[in-house]
Amino acid sequence: MDYKINVNRLKENENSNIKAFATVVFGESFKVSSIAIMDGKNGLYVQMPRYRTNDTDAEGRSVYRDFCNPITKEFREELYSNILNTYENAEVNELYIGYNSGDKANEPDIDVLVTPYERDGAAIKGLASLFIDGQFVINNVQVLQGNGGTPFVSMPSYNTGKTDPKGHTIYQDICHPVTKEFRQKLYNAVLKQYQQAKKYKDKAIKAEQKKSAKKKASESKDKPTNR
Repeated sequence: MDYKINVNRLKENENSNIKAFATVVFGESFKVSSIAIMDGKNGLYVQMPRYRTNDTDAEGRSVYRDFCNPITKEFREELYSNILNTYENAEVNELYIGYNSGDKANEPDIDVLVTPYERDGAAIKGLASLFIDGQFVINNVQVLQGNGGTPFVSMPSYNTGKTDPKGHTIYQDICHPVTKEFRQKLYNAVLKQYQQAKKYKDKAIKAEQKKSAKKKASESKDKPTNR
């Protein structure tokens, strides 16, 4: 798999164990940012971008989950090692894997899995996962319903703490397609899978409703009539 790593080193801060942030671009087509390089008790380690859930652990602490992460042990070790090596090499801040700078990278294959999310009043209509070359997964990709009723794709993002001139909160994507062409290709694939999954789910619901109605009719028919 072709990918590029870029590391942005931070100024030393004794109150923070975050040393740098890395971005990874797969095949010059899909970018993952906000990957933290942390300094822990056992040395440097990589922490993928994550979000806080509504759950807590046994000690009452908030539970966090990764937005995205390597799928296989082998790729996790490769990717994390390359990120840390790039950080530790003070002379460079970029590392190309599978191709050289200036060369054309191979566009990654992305498989899409969508689960319809039907809840009255909710803008979220589906949740998707993107599997990059079978080695890296992006979770929490949302299918939202627009003002006109047309669904659209929303990538995982975080609140920047800033607002636009109209007072609306500004969000920044954590991962997203890099090129217009790949974005259109990817979003079309997500929406197509959403429509297919929704159609399958609706069909299953109708079949279950028909089965339940038939059972009730049979029970009513067999029920003794009081005289």
